[in-house]
Amino acid sequence: MNGSNTLMKKRKRPLDTVLLAAVYISASLSVILLLGIIGYVFVKGIGTVNWKFLTSVTSALNQTAGIAGNLVNTLYIIVITLLIATPLGVGSAIYLNEYAKPGRIVSIIEFTTETLSGIPSIIFGLFGMVFFGESLGLGYSLLTGSFTLTIMVLPLITRNTQEALRTVPDSYRSGALGMGSTKWHMIRTILLPSSMSGIVTGIILALGRIVGESAALLFTAGSDYKLPRFGSDFAANVERLFTKTTESGGTLTIELYLQMQKGQYETAFGIGCVLVVIVLILNLLTKLAAKKLRPV
Repeated sequence: MNGSNTLMKKRKRPLDTVLLAAVYISASLSVILLLGIIGYVFVKGIGTVNWKFLTSVTSALNQTAGIAGNLVNTLYIIVITLLIATPLGVGSAIYLNEYAKPGRIVSIIEFTTETLSGIPSIIFGLFGMVFFGESLGLGYSLLTGSFTLTIMVLPLITRNTQEALRTVPDSYRSGALGMGSTKWHMIRTILLPSSMSGIVTGIILALGRIVGESAALLFTAGSDYKLPRFGSDFAANVERLFTKTTESGGTLTIELYLQMQKGQYETAFGIGCVLVVIVLILNLLTKLAAKKLRPV
């Protein structure tokens, strides 16, 4: 046996070196592109971002440019969409992976899920406008936009959760069941915590699509940027928060698009800076939550 080609001292082939170099170059380019885009957006727009810009609304009479209303609308869309899509997506993945018997029905469901993820967002917007807006009578509202985005991000969460569940060794399942655990208890206490990183990845991808979506929301959520008006009555304020979901509301991406159309590039880049920061903060919070839920 050739001693130079053992596990302890394996011979290096030229092709391995070339492929390893290609991997490092690709990874470096990805990081450089990300830093370049973020840096360019911040250089162009950071001068526009200030406290007044974040806490006021655009007004022609007061000659102010603010995104407070759009910021609130974006948070509404994120919260409502994830509250609906996350349990649906994770629940669907658990059923497909742990309960459903492999066969034609499961294959059809998985094919449908993959097809949904490839449909252009403008088609989702048209469907949401016709079905949620007109057929269900919700009109242009945050609820219509959230329901539409739920359909869009559901495949991301479902497929990522499925792949995460498949990475959990079968010995975990058989061991837990052999010790007398019920199937649901095994899923809740072993499978979900063990696959939490994959589930979080799906949620992060969904967050990115929710925050960055504009085409579908133009047809469903509208472009209004007014802030809710609160008073001294707590019950009335709570009612106002829920009533806001039935009203039109433009997100940050919608406002960015409208500002670009008007030629207000500084304001548009300022909104871009805020969007990048929001995505980074949400990703960090999601990672921290997953770390807390992950078993030691």
